[in-house]
Amino acid sequence: MTSESATGNHNMENGSFKYSYKIKTKESLALAVYNTGMQQCESGYSWGPAVRDHFLIHYVISGKGSYECAGKSYFLQAGDLFLVYPNEVVSYCADKDEPWQYCWVGFNGTEVQRMLNLTPFRHDNLVLSLPDQELYRRLIDIYEARGNKPTDELNMIGRLYLFLGKMVELQGANRPESDVTSDYIETALKFIQYNYSHSIDITSIAASIKISRSHLYRVFIKHLRLSPNDYLTQYRINRACALLRNSNLTISNIANSVGYDDPLYFSRVFKKVKGVSPTIYLKNIDLEDDETN
Repeated sequence: MTSESATGNHNMENGSFKYSYKIKTKESLALAVYNTGMQQCESGYSWGPAVRDHFLIHYVISGKGSYECAGKSYFLQAGDLFLVYPNEVVSYCADKDEPWQYCWVGFNGTEVQRMLNLTPFRHDNLVLSLPDQELYRRLIDIYEARGNKPTDELNMIGRLYLFLGKMVELQGANRPESDVTSDYIETALKFIQYNYSHSIDITSIAASIKISRSHLYRVFIKHLRLSPNDYLTQYRINRACALLRNSNLTISNIANSVGYDDPLYFSRVFKKVKGVSPTIYLKNIDLEDDETN
């Protein structure tokens, strides 16, 4: 079940406008668009300090503005992009003299961190300068594909893949070949993706890329701000959510399918991550479906 809302407003006096499209989507998907839009900001317009529950990329079309995160300030202009990570306190503000116009896409999913790892975006590299009209066009394409039909959702996701792919392509030549830690992360996330349903842990993940447990831990904390165990747990529980939504498997079978031999332990972990038990989560899904019928 997917719900959406579209908003738009235009201030004739100062020329500012905002068009936004939001989707109530599922964190259990590999990649999902949460929202998309574009805005010509008023002089000094600001957002935050606050947090998002998803990843968010803005592309500055024209004008200037500033972005603040983790005590650092960034000053941006046309052709710059900035990334907002989930659960990070951020704020951004349009320049008073030359307020920016930007477009954006918000997204999340079980494969997002692995995909972003292919780009130069990192927690210590939140701003990129990629003044390319095709990159801007692909971001606008996501907004233009908006809609509430399944085909619209797939088109938005497909265009998000194309946008991320173009960003990797444009910046690929500038990525240092010696960025070994990025290779470690990429290999580790693929290992988790392919083996999460088996009995794996931090030891087996480290062994798969031939580094020590402590080194793996440091790499994950640096790049993802999560320990390997926490990432594995979140990945498994998100896959369990997908099975709860899209299969008729029992909770015991779902536990086994995502790497937990003990259904009771699985339920405890699920509640710790999601705030509710698998049973309540499933009931909430049924209630959502009833509301849309």
